[in-house]
Amino acid sequence: MNLAYLSLGSNICPQENLPAAVNMLEDYGSVLVSSSVWETIAVGDIEQPNYLNAAVILETNLTARNLNDDGIKHIENVLGRKKSNNPFAPRTIDIDIMLFNDEIITLGQRRIPDNEILERAFVALCLAEISPGYIHPDTNQTLEEIAQTFEHSSKSMKPRHDIQLLKPGKLTNNYV
Repeated sequence: MNLAYLSLGSNICPQENLPAAVNMLEDYGSVLVSSSVWETIAVGDIEQPNYLNAAVILETNLTARNLNDDGIKHIENVLGRKKSNNPFAPRTIDIDIMLFNDEIITLGQRRIPDNEILERAFVALCLAEISPGYIHPDTNQTLEEIAQTFEHSSKSMKPRHDIQLLKPGKLTNNYV
């Protein structure tokens, strides 16, 4: 079995779309754990609603390519994601593979481990919450160490404890 570390974000009906996406991921494996949901200011085009972001670990027998091409793209389509030339456009759901086992791979234009782990506080923080001891294959730092390199203010990121991604009985943080 493979462990896929996924980042999820939404700023169009995010209270409905994030939990729906996590539920649909169960069709492609087992969601073992989820981070808290964090509200963040939009990156790039800031004249849009704030995002809700989270991370999950999906245990799956799919390869990274199959998970991306068959699972993630299907979920994004079902939830109404419209692709745009604007990389900062609002979206119903955005799911990205940030880490896959401890592999270094390329999927089309994306590289895994995804560089956003080192560039965006909300990605690093969410991943560190669910797997603080995971060692990044490129940097040899733990996710917790990477998350600690970011400073974030309550204006740019705040927890949204009112939104739950997993059904009761599933773990909500610190899996691996």
